[in-house]
Amino acid sequence: MIDLSYIIQDMKARNMKETINIKYNGKTYVIPKPFNQCDFSAEPLEMETVTNPFSGQSIAMPRFAVAIYDVIMGSNLIAEQYDSKHGTGTSPTWNDVRKGLDWFRQHFAKEYMVLLD
Repeated sequence: MIDLSYIIQDMKARNMKETINIKYNGKTYVIPKPFNQCDFSAEPLEMETVTNPFSGQSIAMPRFAVAIYDVIMGSNLIAEQYDSKHGTGTSPTWNDVRKGLDWFRQHFAKEYMVLLD
């Protein structure tokens, strides 16, 4: 049997924090819930290129921002699926989508314009 108890402890520790801070390019980025639960990888400051699935445009950004982008896109999909069954705008997941979009507009405006606008 594989012991995963160390992962659960890490998840509990992260859950208790309302935010985490990441220093990048001389700035401190405050990562709020639910995005503080993201897997930012072992190298959260390493650059990664992301392509807009609709426009085909690409842009590089640090992995911690990519993780937040992934949560926004996944939350959007979940919200749309929920709304298709329960009515437009009824999914509570839209709150996470809006919170993520607001965070991106504030901290990564150029990347927001390429990927999310």
